[in-house]
Amino acid sequence: MVGERLPENMPLQELLSQARAELLATTKLPMAVDFMLSELLHGGAFAPAMDRLKHYFAPFQAFLIREAESERGRFDFRMAMVILQREAEYRSSEPSPQGLFLYQFESLCRNRLSYDRGMAAMAGDSVYDEAWRDWILEVRRQVGLIDLADMIYVRSEHFWARQARRMDEPVEPTRPILFGDKEGKIALANRRKDPLYFFAALQRHLNYPSVPRPQPIDESKHLLPQALRRLERLEARIKLLEEEQRGGIDITKFYNPHGPFPQDS
Repeated sequence: MVGERLPENMPLQELLSQARAELLATTKLPMAVDFMLSELLHGGAFAPAMDRLKHYFAPFQAFLIREAESERGRFDFRMAMVILQREAEYRSSEPSPQGLFLYQFESLCRNRLSYDRGMAAMAGDSVYDEAWRDWILEVRRQVGLIDLADMIYVRSEHFWARQARRMDEPVEPTRPILFGDKEGKIALANRRKDPLYFFAALQRHLNYPSVPRPQPIDESKHLLPQALRRLERLEARIKLLEEEQRGGIDITKFYNPHGPFPQDS
């Protein structure tokens, strides 16, 4: 609800108050919204409240709001809410660690957020087990040095299947396998390419969630008022030209009838 009404330029405090009123009183969620609203009113931000409400919000979700509220960043708050909404929809269906990791990593990539802080927050998500957390922290250290497609490929079933065919004997994986055969094939085909193409291929073939992209501002609603104002100015100019052709412009109608100074009595 908050993400849907933010484009209407409503104050965030008012949106949280409305959300609080619309929630079911049989749950404890209204208490959490009250806590977030009080943090927003007293501190001007509610990312600290999300950090403390760990049973409602994952660390990565709090990280996104913190980046959106940062005065030195350029991450739009409305975009953060849309990303959170789509992530919540994915979590409510049948989320997989693979799909959630790729969604969160693409969110960092597309919005140019900090990989260091972002992946540290990702590793704290309860969706990931110990093997996943160790690998996420490994990617955090190596991102920018090694392609993501390469790091996914060597942790896929497809990589170890190729190793077994090459050696003509079964090969025991030395590290936990985190991705399936299809992810490995797509990663191999997208090595040394733009990561965004890699994400698009995974979404197209495996139906992984896609990260929302910034939408251009719709200027059409302002076009008609602007056109009307221009027509009014054009009509005024045409009237002045017609008066000039008829014998001159009567500028006395532009005078202040009382004059610039009050008249002496």
